[in-house]
This record gives sequence, C-alpha cells and structure tokens, in this order.
Amino acid sequence: MYLHAQLGTTTFARQRALYTLIANGQINFAGYQKKKIYGTLTCKAGKLMKTQNRVFFTDEQEAIASDYRPCARCMPEKYRLWKLQNGTI
Repeated sequence: MYLHAQLGTTTFARQRALYTLIANGQINFAGYQKKKIYGTLTCKAGKLMKTQNRVFFTDEQEAIASDYRPCARCMPEKYRLWKLQNGTI
C-alpha cells in the first residue's frame, strides 16, 4: 500500500511519483483511508478526496487483505457481492 501524502514533499513530486508507479504497473487501484474503500483509478468519487486520505494498491487482493471494501460507484457489482457476503443487505 502506498500513502499518497508520502510519495513526495510537493504536489508536483507526488504527482510525478504517482504517474511513474502507475506507468510501471505498481499501482492499479486507489483507496479512501478513512472509510477503507477502494476503487478504480478513474473513479470520480475517488478524485474528490484529500491527498492525506488517499492510498494506492497494486491489486485488489492487496486492498482486500488491508480490509478495504469495493467502491459502490465505480465497482457496483463487486460492492453488491461484498454486501451479500458481509450480511449488510
């Protein structure tokens, strides 16, 4: 797991490090640290969060192992399955 705020000391440095990690295939999913939600890198909900609350994952298994749940907005089917498995419906 990568913490967005720790990728660099300036906005430019964080952005550059992030693009490099994405280009190298080291980051494929993003997450919201406060509510433990993960989703796609293109999720509109994810783009609204503050840098200090944003985390990144290499794959879904890493996010799930860190006790994050799927985003209802960008991963609706996986979210429904998660709700069924966790008895929240």
